Amino acid sequence: MNKKNTVLIVIIAVLVIIAAILIGNNRYLSTLRGEAADFTVYDTASVTKLFFADKSGNKVLLQRTPEGWNVNNEFKANQSLVNDMLYTLNRMRIKMPVSIKKSDNIVTQMSSTNTKVEVFQMLPRINLFNKIKLFYHEKRSKVFYIGGVTQDNNGTYILKEGGDKVYVVHLHGFRGFISSRFTANPTDWREHIIFNENMGDIASLKLELNDDPDNGFIINENGRYQFSMNRLNGQPVEFDTLRVLNLMSSFKDVRFESFLYDVDASRRDSIINSPFQERLTLTTKDGKSKSVTTYRMRINADLFEYSEEDLNNPDFDKMINSPDHQYALLSENNEFVLIQKFVFGKLLKPADYYSKDYHEEIPQVYFKELETVESR
Repeated sequence: MNKKNTVLIVIIAVLVIIAAILIGNNRYLSTLRGEAADFTVYDTASVTKLFFADKSGNKVLLQRTPEGWNVNNEFKANQSLVNDMLYTLNRMRIKMPVSIKKSDNIVTQMSSTNTKVEVFQMLPRINLFNKIKLFYHEKRSKVFYIGGVTQDNNGTYILKEGGDKVYVVHLHGFRGFISSRFTANPTDWREHIIFNENMGDIASLKLELNDDPDNGFIINENGRYQFSMNRLNGQPVEFDTLRVLNLMSSFKDVRFESFLYDVDASRRDSIINSPFQERLTLTTKDGKSKSVTTYRMRINADLFEYSEEDLNNPDFDKMINSPDHQYALLSENNEFVLIQKFVFGKLLKPADYYSKDYHEEIPQVYFKELETVESR
């Protein structure tokens, strides 16, 4: 065999090996793409319900309605979180199958810690070439289990119901894991809206200040962008129109920070039976009223190691009030929540603030008070 034939045979052999690798890889990728259909939802617009259940007994049903998504047919769902979930279902892909050697261990772990996911969609009974679709009906299209995360924290274990092969899934372009998104705690899915009213829909606004009752007020609408303002003792307030308009236009999207279900019942009762700080009541033109009652939130004195002298200080009660947060009781569903003063502070200003004679004090800094920094 001459040298040219040997080289030709070697080249052909290399090409055959490369072709075999490409064909095998293509079959592998095709298999993964096919198996990905067990988990990926390509048409999220057809999703009608999502059900999650975990091993701790938590269950949640998210359902699409003409008014938007709801939680357990009772509460309004956080639309942003629902959108994130639909995006996750649409974009998650199989990264790799788990090896047979590791699969048994992962399945054992998932048997004790997992979240069951059920997806319901409106699908056609007849689908001809994906062109002609007839007789739509609601169908439970996918059922799978979300497990823990991989050691590198960049993947999440997933198992199809009735299957024995575990996969690692991820979001393309996202570095991290997605298991935390599949929460079965109903509270995690609920909307945090307190007020969501346009100024034109508000009939009246009332603010009660427990520590300064004379500075409480009520604002009534008398016409389009026309208001009257009185202190709670009936005394009229000659108000700054721009400030009142700013206040009345601030109720389109007012939210609380979090639910306080972890506060035990006795502690909750103790707080809501203590003197309140402010009570804000908004009434719409259709006669519906919502109110928020705020309470002091105290920091943990032991955690900050206050001394006995501090505890005996008459001003200590003010010292340990949280500067950033308050407890709040919502009239709607009697919910006990945590609010941020940064959000609510602008809604709880006293009547004096809206008076035309009010001038906000601006802190003055004098030259002698400035720190001298030596130049280098």
